[in-house]
Amino acid sequence: MALQRMFSGNPARSSMLYLGIGVLSLVKAIAVRKDPDRFRRELVDAGLFIGAGLVLRQYSQLKEEKRAEMQERLPAWLSPDSGSGSTGSGSGSGLRGRAMQRFSSEPEPEPTFTERAQRAIQGRQ
Repeated sequence: MALQRMFSGNPARSSMLYLGIGVLSLVKAIAVRKDPDRFRRELVDAGLFIGAGLVLRQYSQLKEEKRAEMQERLPAWLSPDSGSGSTGSGSGSGLRGRAMQRFSSEPEPEPTFTERAQRAIQGRQ
């Protein structure tokens, strides 16, 4: 598994997934405790998944702290609440929007079938 893929997306959700798999593997290890080789393998798997889940959880907390710190340091003219801003063209909110979109942890949701159909119909009329 590539580390980049592991840390992309929503690490908080991924951490819960890894912790869940680790717990299931631990339960499986308990179920096969009479077979020493398989028990050892399952324990190693459970430890690796639980460890990865804990690392991802810490990473997601660090990522949220950094995001909050970055938002606190943004100048007033970049905030969306500042009205027209000093640029006059409203490019500040566009810049902030692009930055938030770029550094957002959750990807934009895919348009539903209904939304795509409506766009297609509106484009033809």
